[in-house]
Amino acid sequence: MSAPRSALALALEGLRARRRRAVLSGLGIAVAAATLSVSVVIGYGLGTGFHRATAAAGLPDVIVRFDPQAAPRVAARIAALPDVARYALRLEVTNVGIGARGHQRGDAVAEVLDAPGTHQGYAVLSGHDLGDRGSDVLVEQGLASAWGLALGDPFYVDGLGPQRVVGFAEGPDDVGYPLGKPRFYLSRPAIDAQLGAQADPRVDLAEIWLRNPAYLSEVLVQARATSFGLHDIRFATRSGLRILIDQAAGIVIDLLVALSLIALMTAGVMLAVSARAEVQRRLGAIGVRRAVGATRAYLTVAHALEATLVALPAASLGVLLGGLATVAPAGRLETMLNEPAPRWALAGPLLLAWLAAVLIPSAGAAWPAWRAAGRPVARLLRGADVASSGAGATTRGGVPGSSPRLRGGLVALGARMVAARRARLAVTIATLGLSAAFVLLLLALASELSSLETDPGALGKRYALTAALPPSAAARVRRIPGVLAAAPRYEVQGADSFDLGETIDVIAYPGDHTTFEAPALVSGRRLRGGREAEVGAGLATALGLTEGSTLALALADGSELRLRVAGVVSSLDDDGRVAYIPASALLGPEPAAPSAIAVVLAPGADVSTVLAALTRLGAAPTPVSTAVGRGVPLVDVLRTILRAIAIVDGLVCLYALVQACALTVQERRPAVAVMRAGGGGVGAIVRLLAGAALAIVTPAAVIGVLLERGVLGPALSHLAESYATLPLGAGPAEILAVLAGLALVAAVAVVSVALDAAREPVIRGLAT
Repeated sequence: MSAPRSALALALEGLRARRRRAVLSGLGIAVAAATLSVSVVIGYGLGTGFHRATAAAGLPDVIVRFDPQAAPRVAARIAALPDVARYALRLEVTNVGIGARGHQRGDAVAEVLDAPGTHQGYAVLSGHDLGDRGSDVLVEQGLASAWGLALGDPFYVDGLGPQRVVGFAEGPDDVGYPLGKPRFYLSRPAIDAQLGAQADPRVDLAEIWLRNPAYLSEVLVQARATSFGLHDIRFATRSGLRILIDQAAGIVIDLLVALSLIALMTAGVMLAVSARAEVQRRLGAIGVRRAVGATRAYLTVAHALEATLVALPAASLGVLLGGLATVAPAGRLETMLNEPAPRWALAGPLLLAWLAAVLIPSAGAAWPAWRAAGRPVARLLRGADVASSGAGATTRGGVPGSSPRLRGGLVALGARMVAARRARLAVTIATLGLSAAFVLLLLALASELSSLETDPGALGKRYALTAALPPSAAARVRRIPGVLAAAPRYEVQGADSFDLGETIDVIAYPGDHTTFEAPALVSGRRLRGGREAEVGAGLATALGLTEGSTLALALADGSELRLRVAGVVSSLDDDGRVAYIPASALLGPEPAAPSAIAVVLAPGADVSTVLAALTRLGAAPTPVSTAVGRGVPLVDVLRTILRAIAIVDGLVCLYALVQACALTVQERRPAVAVMRAGGGGVGAIVRLLAGAALAIVTPAAVIGVLLERGVLGPALSHLAESYATLPLGAGPAEILAVLAGLALVAAVAVVSVALDAAREPVIRGLAT
């Protein structure tokens, strides 16, 4: 028989002889493969989603919004621009009443297309595009999923009556429902055919595709110069749209991708540890085969083949289960972001994850087997012994010699047994410590999400309400019982004068803005006087601004405002691309800047009383949104994903502890058998293994806490620095929860291994 075939036969024989051990190893590999699969589905899906969406929809290079204008007038302005390859016009109608399948909304957005059937910045996912005839409508996928719409369903639109759903679409220029408002598409030619053509059709949105996107800045400059006659102009570029999509999830998506990478690293370490442990179990058998003439290469190949035979089905099962557990919530998240699911594009990354889950255990078994087979045969044959000397010396198997009393009891003996294998103990502690740190990080992130979702003041917002009243009404609002402070809050969209593609959310207050909004200072100081500004960390990163730099703002009317940067603040609004400026600086060039009254409530104020008083003043009071805002459904999906990752990571911890306890029992079978022969039952084995588990869990818990607070938490917080400063260090509640979880996992591992060990006949253990 050839050497490879003999090695395969030996591998198959080993599997038959150690079925239960193979099953345990397979479970560990499956858990690690599931972790890899979850990481791939999340990391690849979210990391490439916007690119897939823009490619599928043919997203324009520039989207321009303005007040409604005659279509020919807008077309003439666009024709004067350089480097324009093509353009499309549409009318965007807001607050449209819609109804379908028992659902109703009055705040929908209707996109009325001038030239349906052409590529206009959206992708038709199913059904067909709009035509020039018929009462047809395209509905965005997020709305269709939420309402359970099917192709051919009736769809009621105020002013048009019943329409027919002919397709589902995704437009990556905005987030989908329920993160954004429900949106649907109509054909202007079809409406004209149904109701009669308009004499002067109006549009308020233009999509522009350039021949060479490298000239985007020059085109934007020219667009502003030739936009006379158009008002309330707002430009959005692909990079700006990326910011808009990011804002729906805040920084959470970036953190989630980073978490998946940490999970991937944890899985890789666990697979390597598991494979090495399998070789350690069989040092004696390796010694016997070396003694009868087996070569080092032969034994290495046999162990690698055996590990591969276990890994192939286990990795397949793990990748499949991990993908199935994650692909649905990840798909819901992508639908909310108006991004297509990767579908078959995931096949390649998942195949790589599967290969890693197979090759890591194989290589992890081959290398320790190669090293072990190179040791002296005599050392291999006594590889399971615990050598000690002096008082209290132990006989073979670590059983007390002449002393009838165990120094420190069975718990201490278990700790000494597991500590005898220093290298394996260190690797197991490292694996558990990394897993514990990872779970702590998940809990810290979940806690931060909860704070951002429920507390508007989490990132510095101190006002609770806004009232749609003119600035002159601020004094009347301040006199309402329960109101601590009130002032007009101005907000406009500007752009960087040097890079018009960089949009900036400009916020202004008269007087001290920190009474109403006080985002934490990252550097510098608060603004003073009328020519200074505070900028968000995202804007500072994008434009290279620091304390003392000049912020050059291009406003919508074409005017420019230059202010000195006094400080950089932490803000999640618009991904930190915000600028706080004095109201006097803004109202000079834009005296009619839109505003609302920001209202700070006194402690213990009756909110309903304040709302009623504001309503009597003619206001439409609106509670301030949290940092997450409309992204609450998104956060719910993210929690589901975080929960799945945490469960898989908990299984990693359980497997590592079961592996360590089972290996300790396997190597100390004579000691356990002698103890049982002397009257020790399951309780004695539990105490013995409890000592082993404590020796692993205690330092692992310390390492986990230090690693999360000192390395992982700050590292993931660093990802947020372009947006905001988020504290991701685990607090006492999270640490106690992880300690309790480790204790529970250790108890399950100890009891399960002890029950398994108690089933073995005593005589078999003594004969080992």
